[in-house]
Amino acid sequence: MHDSFPTSPLRMLISAIKNRQLIMQLTKREISSRYRGSVGGVAWSFINPLLLLAIYTFVFSTVFNARWGGTGAATGSKVDFALILFTGLIIHAFCAECINSAPKLITGNVNFVKKVVFPIETLAPTSVLNALFHLCVSLSVLLAAQLVFNHSIPLTALFFPIVLIPLILMVIGLSWILSALGAYIRDIGQVTGMAATALLFLSPVFYPISALPEEYRGWLYINPLTAIIENGRATLLFGQIPDMHTLGTSYIVGIVICCLGFAFFQKTRAGFADVL
Repeated sequence: MHDSFPTSPLRMLISAIKNRQLIMQLTKREISSRYRGSVGGVAWSFINPLLLLAIYTFVFSTVFNARWGGTGAATGSKVDFALILFTGLIIHAFCAECINSAPKLITGNVNFVKKVVFPIETLAPTSVLNALFHLCVSLSVLLAAQLVFNHSIPLTALFFPIVLIPLILMVIGLSWILSALGAYIRDIGQVTGMAATALLFLSPVFYPISALPEEYRGWLYINPLTAIIENGRATLLFGQIPDMHTLGTSYIVGIVICCLGFAFFQKTRAGFADVL
C-alpha cells in the first residue's frame, strides 16, 4: 500500500507553485495536439464560437423571435440578444468542457499515473487551463462583436477575470473529484454528459432570471453558474460592476469545492494504479 498523500489546502498551493511550469507545458501540448493535422489549425478555436453564435442567434431571435428582458442595456435588437446569449454560452461551455473531460483524466493518462514521480494532481489544472484557452478565444470574439456592433467595450469588462476566478477554482475541484471517481467507476462519463446538458437549461443562458416566476428564482441561485453568468454579463455588456454579495458567495463556494476536490483526489489516488 502507498502512504497517504497530503490533503491540506497548503499542500495544494505548494503543488501548484512547484509544478506551474509542468502545468503550462502540458497545457501547451494539449492545445497544440488538439489541432495538429487539421487544415484550419488553431483557427478552428475562433471558427467554432462564431458558428455557434450564428446558429443560436438565428434559432432564438429569428425562428422563435425571442427578446431579452431586463434592464441595463438595449436588449431589444438581435445583435444585443446574440451578445447576451453568447456570454452565457461561453461560460457554460467552459464549465461543460471541464466536467466532460475530467472522468477520463486518469484512465486516459495511464503512463503518467504509473510513474511514481509524476505529480498526477496536475492533470486537472492542465485540463481546466486548456478549456480556459478556448474560453479566452470565445471572449475575444464576443468583445470584437461588441466593439463592431455597439462601438465600445465597457471599462467594467476589466472586472471579468475577478468574476471568472471562482468558477475556475470550482471546476478544478470538480475535475479532481470526477477524475478520481472516473478511475474507479467508468460510467461517470455518461453522467457528466447529461449533467452538462441539464446545467445548460438550468442556468440563465437562454433566458433572464426575471423570466421565471418569483417563487423559482431563489432555486436558480443554488446553481453556482447563475451568479457567474449574471455578473459576467453585467461586466462585459451592461457596464456594471459585479454584485458583491453574489460574487463573495461564488468565491466561498469556489474555494471550498477546490479544497474538497483536492482532498478527495489525494485520498483516493493511492489505488489508481491498481484499477487501471
